[in-house]
Amino acid sequence: MTIRVVVADDQELVRSGFAMILDVQPDIEVVAEAGDGAEAVDAVRRHAPDVALLDIRMPRVDGIEACRAISVTGDCRTVMLTTFDSDEYVYEALHAGASGFLLKDVRRDDLVHAVRVVARGDSLLAPSVARRLVEQYTRPAARPRRPDPRLDVLTARERETLLLLARGLSNAEIAAELVVSDHTVKTHVGNVLAKLGLRDRIQAVICAYETGLVAAGDPPPGGSDRAGPSPAPARK
Repeated sequence: MTIRVVVADDQELVRSGFAMILDVQPDIEVVAEAGDGAEAVDAVRRHAPDVALLDIRMPRVDGIEACRAISVTGDCRTVMLTTFDSDEYVYEALHAGASGFLLKDVRRDDLVHAVRVVARGDSLLAPSVARRLVEQYTRPAARPRRPDPRLDVLTARERETLLLLARGLSNAEIAAELVVSDHTVKTHVGNVLAKLGLRDRIQAVICAYETGLVAAGDPPPGGSDRAGPSPAPARK
């Protein structure tokens, strides 16, 4: 299956360069280029691509706002591109619905890999990395006295699964914690994402903090620090 891509960047040479790298791949087709966020959103609506590469800083509508608009209009997944190596931009991009984040000096092979990873439904940041970002940029606060009503749609076991996702555990680690099979965990994760309207595991981490299910500084299961980055993409 061919992966359809929209590339958006206000610098023509950068935009064309990314498009050329991707378009020569046998399984990738660049269906449109855009010079700002507004054009990117329009291109996504017209061409229904699988992936949109968005520069964060663009005129008229920036990449963050474009990502937010794209995330609610269809199934297109977004990868954010920037020259700024800042955790703040990563957090804002993920919160807007991005599935990945790359610096503009990314290597050719890594760019192609990123598009393929995101197109198949995976994320470019492990949930444990997202956890560190959320803890850093979410103001510490006491949990609400009553659980957030958004979580009422979850069963008790699904809520446990969301809690463990937010603490950075893989499917295998969640299965060990809950004493269930990997297949059962995959079902629980899928149910959590579907019921809460979340795109991927990274969005689940953010949701868990926003609803007060977990708070900054909470210890991970077993008392070990699981917040380190993982070299593999996060999978559903």
